[in-house]
This record gives sequence, C-alpha cells and structure tokens, in this order.
Amino acid sequence: MQKDYTDLQRKFGEHVKQLREGLNLSLREVSANCELDHSNISKIERGLFNTQLSTIIELAKGLDIPAKKLLDFEY
Repeated sequence: MQKDYTDLQRKFGEHVKQLREGLNLSLREVSANCELDHSNISKIERGLFNTQLSTIIELAKGLDIPAKKLLDFEY
C-alpha cells in the first residue's frame, strides 16, 4: 500500500521556512548560496515538493546549517 507523505512534506516545508526566517534570509539569498532555484525552495516550504536527499544537502548549504538540523522536526 502506498503511503501518503503529503503531511510530512508540509511539516518539513514549515520547518525549513522557520529555519530560513529565523536566520533572516530571503528565498533568493538561500538560493544564491546553493544549487537550488528560489522557486523550488518556495515549493518545498509550501509542501509541494517531495524533497530528495541531495536537495536537503543543498538546502543545508544554502542556509549554512548542518543537514541534520533540517530533519530535526516533529512529525
């Protein structure tokens, strides 16, 4: 049976947005520091994008935080 990960994606996106805003960074600033387009980061934050491990690594690079911090949220 296929699991629905929509809620997980949404929670992850909310966490990413909280981290970004806590660092006072815009989507474009994060994008400038990594290999992700700002529109894709926005989709992640809104839970519209199923994030791969390589994307998590790039997000961490863009936010200048350890990748494990991106996965440290309640689900």
